[in-house]
Amino acid sequence: MTEDIRVCFIGDSFVNGTGDDTALGWVGRVCAVARARGVGLTAYNLGIRRDTSLDVLARCEQEWSRRLPAGVDRRIVLSFGVNDTYIEDGAADTRVTMAASCDAFRRIAAAATAATATAATATATGSASRVLFVGPPPVAEDDHNARVERLAAALFGEAVRCGVPHIDLFTPLVADERYRREVASGDGAHPNAAGYARIAEQVMASPVWWFR
Repeated sequence: MTEDIRVCFIGDSFVNGTGDDTALGWVGRVCAVARARGVGLTAYNLGIRRDTSLDVLARCEQEWSRRLPAGVDRRIVLSFGVNDTYIEDGAADTRVTMAASCDAFRRIAAAATAATATAATATATGSASRVLFVGPPPVAEDDHNARVERLAAALFGEAVRCGVPHIDLFTPLVADERYRREVASGDGAHPNAAGYARIAEQVMASPVWWFR
């Protein structure tokens, strides 16, 4: 392993791997495969439960500025959205409006692009972009999924405009009965190990994933 590649995965409980009895989540799985393939990868899991896009915006620059030094190949994976779409008891709207989520995404993406702009150019490890967005996965409840799907589509549109490649988790997983059953048998949002393995498969199969 000759590369010095540092990757910050920043987002919510799905980044954290909440609900996975193996404590790997999808982040641990994709990083383990990359290292097994000889990628000199240092990964930082910066997922926090209940974080919305606004929470990620508030902390992102401080988080990655401490972990992405000059002189290395610096990369950032963004992933959030489900928490934005929750309607809390007694609330009239979601925790974050779609307009606010999209604005937060633009600001986070701009900051991430600036933070990785001086990194070594990616070649053998895939896409030249050093920022990726992994979209929100489905949950158990259909009405909530309708909101997640709408927000995911809006955020993917922002990603295209910002020049940030994105990976869609919602579309393949909402049609995956095994994944949906695992989520439903848990807390209604998070899968266990098999579900996170499915998320990892979707990430690693994407043409925009760096370490294929």
